[in-house]
Parts: sequence; structure tokens; C-alpha cells
Amino acid sequence: MFGSLGLPELLLIAFIIVLLFGANKIPEVFRGLGKGIKSFKEEMKKDSTEEKKEDKKLED
Repeated sequence: MFGSLGLPELLLIAFIIVLLFGANKIPEVFRGLGKGIKSFKEEMKKDSTEEKKEDKKLED
């Protein structure tokens, strides 16, 4: 995915992000992103568990 992006391109993207959000906002943005990913993974795990339970009920 990022194979064609070199260091100069990544630095430019990081610089633009700092300009848009400010240096103080970046940790908050990534913290929110991390919480969102964690929540998504938990929901996927719940869905997987519920599907297994439904499969077992159908087999019986």
C-alpha cells in the first residue's frame, strides 16, 4: 500500500497533518482513532461469538 511512498512523501504528509490539526491536537486525534479501532475489534469479536452460537443452535 505504502510501497510507492518514500520518506520525503511521508514527511510531507506528516507536515500537512501538523498544519491542519496543530501539534497539540495530534495525540487527541490518534487517541480517538485508537478507541475507535478498539471498539470496532470488540464488536467484531461479539458478532463472531454470536454467529458461532447461532450455528450451534441450527446444528441441534
